Amino acid sequence: MDLSLADNASARRAERVVERVFRDYSGSMAVRLWDGRTLAFGRGAPEFTLVFRDPRPFRELILYRDLLRLAEAYFRGKIGIEGDFYAALRLKDHLRSLRLSVTEKAGFLFRALTLGDSSDADAGATAPGWRTSLFARLTGAHSKARDRQAVAFHYDVSDDFYRLWLDEQMVYSCAYFEDAADSLDQAQRNKLDHICRKLRLKPGERLLDIGCGWGALIRWAARHYGVQAHGVTLSRNQYEHCRRQIAAEGLQSRVSVELKDYRDVEGAGVYDKIVSVGMFEHVGIKNFPVYFGTVQRLLKSGGLFLNHGITQETEGWNKKSLSTAFINRYVFPDGELDTVSNAQRAMERCAFEILDVEALRPHYAMTLRHWVQRLENRRQEALQHVSAPTYRIWHFYMAACAQLFEEGGTGVYQILAARRTKGSNPVPLTRRDLYR
Repeated sequence: MDLSLADNASARRAERVVERVFRDYSGSMAVRLWDGRTLAFGRGAPEFTLVFRDPRPFRELILYRDLLRLAEAYFRGKIGIEGDFYAALRLKDHLRSLRLSVTEKAGFLFRALTLGDSSDADAGATAPGWRTSLFARLTGAHSKARDRQAVAFHYDVSDDFYRLWLDEQMVYSCAYFEDAADSLDQAQRNKLDHICRKLRLKPGERLLDIGCGWGALIRWAARHYGVQAHGVTLSRNQYEHCRRQIAAEGLQSRVSVELKDYRDVEGAGVYDKIVSVGMFEHVGIKNFPVYFGTVQRLLKSGGLFLNHGITQETEGWNKKSLSTAFINRYVFPDGELDTVSNAQRAMERCAFEILDVEALRPHYAMTLRHWVQRLENRRQEALQHVSAPTYRIWHFYMAACAQLFEEGGTGVYQILAARRTKGSNPVPLTRRDLYR
């Protein structure tokens, strides 16, 4: 049978399904089927066009109504999105709220089964093997070996890839916008200095950065506040980058870095100040006592600890929800979020006194939008360092996270705490010194 005739026939069968599914869409969009026919919905020019390049992903969407399969089809290039990507991400809300009668469901099922199949051998695969081979092995608790593998899975993609869309210092965490017009580079400098001021760093103090990333904070603290800074990371790429930058900036006498698990950092009462930025998401909820207990052991009496981490509005980590399943499968194999109140409760149980809590949710939404735009602007360069599916995963992930922060279901907090002791707190009576 002529393939073009088969495509036309299957697209005609799909057309009625599309018209029903999207007839009540509250925005404006279009759907283009694999034979080229396009259907528009809503008023005005479409904000985006959802492109089905062959019948298979359309059929799976109808049969399973699994939005993760839809995302996976996008990663494989079987589905395209033209136009406003953020508007397209709002489709999840429409599809979740869709209510069909029994008759409609039966009709859809019949049409889906008669759509035909893709000739692509991997079209039926769910998660591509190059992303799930490690994830499949990461099924146990947060052991040191598992955490090391999980960090490598996320951070050791390619430093050159990260360099395309991060700021000049390669800070991979929420920036701090003193003004909405701040550039990403300025906002990340703001964040580094804001953290150092919150910790009231003084010359000669010893600072530990748990999960130090590419080392921007430890170098900033040494250069601008005169501390002795030490960082630990589980990423080989980040470790090597840190060493090169420390040497390039002549900071070997004041800054050091180790490829080490935070649980293996030696000593007791060693550090005046401890900070952790963007690492808390990797700890695992059951490991909160170990994590905060380790910080408590390493911190001097009267010392300060700043924990900067992502939270969510609901307690616990539901591995079966759409967003959590996506994050654990493709981005953070070990990622787990909890509420900010539970994080503080775990800190208090480890004898920390909470001194200050600052919400930075709008800042992270802005940071992510900057990252997405910078990645889009350098798409061709990015594809020289990663595969097309990896590019789509990162683009999708960061855009979707920007929306999550904007909608309020996900947050990020800086919690400043001290070892609980008798007497006055080791911070000034007011916050005026933070905003000098």
